[in-house]
Amino acid sequence: MNRRQIDLNADLGEDPAGTEGDALLLALVTSANVACGGHAGDAASMRALARLCLAHGVALGAHPSYPDRDGFGRRELSLPTSEVESFVFEQLAALAAVAREEGVTLAHVKPHGALYHACSREAEVATAVGRAARALDPRLRLVAQAGSPALTLWRSMGFKVAAEAFADRRYEPDGHLRTRLVAGALIESRERAAEQALRIAQGRGALLDDGSVLPLAADTLCLHGDTPHALEIARAVRAALEAAGLRVAAQLS
Repeated sequence: MNRRQIDLNADLGEDPAGTEGDALLLALVTSANVACGGHAGDAASMRALARLCLAHGVALGAHPSYPDRDGFGRRELSLPTSEVESFVFEQLAALAAVAREEGVTLAHVKPHGALYHACSREAEVATAVGRAARALDPRLRLVAQAGSPALTLWRSMGFKVAAEAFADRRYEPDGHLRTRLVAGALIESRERAAEQALRIAQGRGALLDDGSVLPLAADTLCLHGDTPHALEIARAVRAALEAAGLRVAAQLS
């Protein structure tokens, strides 16, 4: 087997109880997507996580969303693209300002929830996100789901991009993530998550419920900090990747 590198990222700053659990995850991942005020997060959580990213050598990224704390950013809002560009820029700028104060460089942008999926379906939304990122720093890398048209669009805008797959989410045969409204959408077994992460990282795709394989090519694997047993899953995933000889390191900067 040829050795290769894979990035392991986590969505953080989303727990209203604080960043204690995130601190443990940051010892295991190589990139962090930090909530920056849209669906979760505030100045205190952003600052704490920027400091932890610096301490652990983890790439710091922004995790902007629709301004929808009540719906945790999982409801798509019908807004003009000018407003999308504006609220995304505000969230990126808020995290970037904190990062500068802490001596950390903002490396990437990964939209959250409904905004993440809207970027794949609607070129206008993806363009608005790209414009917001370019206004802040055109060197930022933009993250979207593997196979998403947003990756091609953002490349055409001059961005570096990263294709993302998920260790702790089940896939449907058409390549979409199983909706969280359906039981079993989350993979809560650390063994199953580790198996899926390793398969994807090795280029063997994700195993579907019917035994078929969904081909996936990914630069980065995501773990959700709010998944049950997230820390145990992260440990199992990291161990499986390294045991197979893969180098786990940030690719998002």
